[in-house]
Order: sequence, then structure tokens, then C-alpha cells
Amino acid sequence: MSYDLAVWEGERPSTTKALAAKYEELMAYLEADDSSAPTLRIRAYVEALLRRWPDITTDEGEDSPWSTGPLLGEASGSMIYFPLRWSMADEASAFAAQLAEEHGLVCYDPQMDSLRP
Repeated sequence: MSYDLAVWEGERPSTTKALAAKYEELMAYLEADDSSAPTLRIRAYVEALLRRWPDITTDEGEDSPWSTGPLLGEASGSMIYFPLRWSMADEASAFAAQLAEEHGLVCYDPQMDSLRP
């Protein structure tokens, strides 16, 4: 079981309806499997996440919260949708959400059905 987050570039949805529409759009994009190289902002965000906890594909990544690797492989274009290990979800999701805000990105938590922070 994992804890997922979606992070993307763009406007922060101001209503529940706008958030639901944006999330559906992002999920449709991912399901279409039309992946493209991550944008510079998304790449910088992922690199900052990996400075805190290494990628699970490295020897140092044993204690990382990421459920998949390489983490950058979860990014496509102007978004990333990534799973966290449930056992580290509280700490890692709070960090990831705060970091997204610092990078000017939007962070959506599907488990809470809300934007973070």
C-alpha cells in the first residue's frame, strides 16, 4: 500500500470543482502514456526531494520514503505523480508538499482529496 501525491505547474485551483477537473485532466494525461521529459521546474523539485531522501535505486535509498524508482521516472512534462511508503507518509508528504510550495508548484493529496499545504 502506498500514499500518493500529485504535483504540477500551474494555477492553484480555487474551487473544489476546479480541483476535481484538474485532477481528472492529469490522470487522463498519465493514462494516455504520452510521457514527455520533465520540465525544468519539475526536475528541480524532484532533485530537491532526492537531496532529502535518496532514490530507492541507489545503495543509500534503503530508508527512503519513495515506493518507486527512479523517482524522476514518475515525472512527465509539467507534473509528477508519485507513491510514498505508507510507513513514512506523514513526514515525507508534509515535506514534499512544503517543498512544492517553495518551488511554486501545486500539490494535491488524493487521500485527503485536498491541496497541500
